[in-house]
Amino acid sequence: MTNPVQAEILKRVAEVFDKQVPFHNLLGMDIKRYDLDGVEVSIEMKPELIGNIHQQILHGGVTATVLDVVGGLTAFSGLVASRDDWSVEELKNRLQTLGTIDLRIDYLRPGRGEIFTGTGTVIRAGNRVSVCRMELHNERGDHIAFGTGTYMVG
Repeated sequence: MTNPVQAEILKRVAEVFDKQVPFHNLLGMDIKRYDLDGVEVSIEMKPELIGNIHQQILHGGVTATVLDVVGGLTAFSGLVASRDDWSVEELKNRLQTLGTIDLRIDYLRPGRGEIFTGTGTVIRAGNRVSVCRMELHNERGDHIAFGTGTYMVG
């Protein structure tokens, strides 16, 4: 169960990732859900995101970016969930060190669709390093790509 401090910090993190990161805004990322039970980030297809003009498919870099953002958010929520006695200050300090250590993306099919949604799960939530699994699907549920990411969380 999420306590008030956990809920507040996740709300703040979602606002930062959703509204204040210029690159996320450029791509049109939208955090649909962010809590201890999961992360859901969506992006709508637009001409600027096309990577193959002949096939009109999503650029692989956009796919990787969405999965990386989902992984970072997932890793941080895993850290938040690891204890229920975090102070807001402790979590703010941890957020400042959040970063990608390693990212692997497996592209399963061309990025065709109108809306792409990334979700993530924690594989291992550590005190310093976390490992997450991320997936990207289109609006029809087609599995476009998955990723595995290792993130610094402390």
